[in-house]
Amino acid sequence: MDIDLKGRSFLTLKDFSEKEINYLLTLASKLKQDKKECVYNYNLLNKNVALIFEKPSTRTRAAFAVAVADEGGHSEFLNSNDIQLGHKETIEDTARVLGRMFDGIEFRGFSQRNLEILAEYSKVPVWNGLTDEDHPTQVLADLLTIKEHFHKLKGIKFVYIGDGRNNVANALMIGASKVGMDFYVCAPKSLFPDEKLVAQCMEYAKESGAKIEISDSTDIVIGADVIYTDVWVSMGEEAKSKDRLELLKPYQVNEALMEKTGNKNAIFMHCLPAVRGNEVTHEVIESENSVVFDEAENRLHTIKAVMVATLGK
Repeated sequence: MDIDLKGRSFLTLKDFSEKEINYLLTLASKLKQDKKECVYNYNLLNKNVALIFEKPSTRTRAAFAVAVADEGGHSEFLNSNDIQLGHKETIEDTARVLGRMFDGIEFRGFSQRNLEILAEYSKVPVWNGLTDEDHPTQVLADLLTIKEHFHKLKGIKFVYIGDGRNNVANALMIGASKVGMDFYVCAPKSLFPDEKLVAQCMEYAKESGAKIEISDSTDIVIGADVIYTDVWVSMGEEAKSKDRLELLKPYQVNEALMEKTGNKNAIFMHCLPAVRGNEVTHEVIESENSVVFDEAENRLHTIKAVMVATLGK
C-alpha cells in the first residue's frame, strides 16, 4: 500500500481516508506480530517524544511509553504540574519550545483546540491521546480488535449503547463511517450525538458504504455483531452522577441485552476503565464474548503504528 504519513499529526480520524486508516491497521498488525516474535526494528531510534497528560490515564500512558521504548526512542512524561501549558505561558509558546526539543508530542487533555494549537505551532507530529471531543487512538485499537475477530470491517453491525455524545462515541462514529462499518447508537434522546457530527459522518458513510442509525430503543441491538459501551459519567461530569445513572439504567449491557442480539458470536467491547454494575455487568465483561482485554492490548500496537507511520525511519 503506497501511503506516506511522515510528518503528519494524528488529531482526529476526520483527517484520514479509509485507505490511510486501513494502512495503519495493517501496520499495527505487523508490529504486533513483530513484538510477539521479539523482532525489534527500532523505527524511533534516537527520537524523543513528549507525553503531555492533563487527564489521568492507564492504557494511553502505558501504550505510548512502551511503544516508544520498543521502537528505540525515549519518552518524557509531562503532567499539568510539570509544565505551564496555557497558564504561565501561552500554548503557542509551549508548543514552539517543545517542538524544538522533541520529535513528537502526545497530548491527553481537555480541549481539542489546544491540541490543534500544539500541532500548528510545534511543527512536529502531534498525537491525540484523548480530548473532550475525540479519542482516535482508542478507535484504531477497536477497529483492529474487530478485524482480528471478524476478519472484516465492512458490513459489521456495531452498536454503541449508553452515553451517545461522549468523546468515545464521537470517535467511533467517525471511524466506523470512514471504514464502511455500520454504526448504530442506542441512547436516551437527551444523550444523542451532536447533530452536526452526525451529518458530517453521514457524508463519510456515503463514500464508504456505511450505515448510521440512532435510536432510544434497545431493539436496535437485534442482529448486532458488536456491543460497545463506555462509562456513564465521563471525567469532569461527576456532579451529574446521580441523574445520569438513573437515566441510563435501561441501557446497561447485561446478559439479557447480549441475548437480545440473537447472535451468539456477538462480542462485547469497552474502552475501559469499566464501572462494573453500572454500564456493564460483571458477568458480561468476564464472559467468553468479551474482548475488552484484547482491545486494551491493541492500544499499544495501534499507537505504535501511528508513531512509526508519522515519525519513524
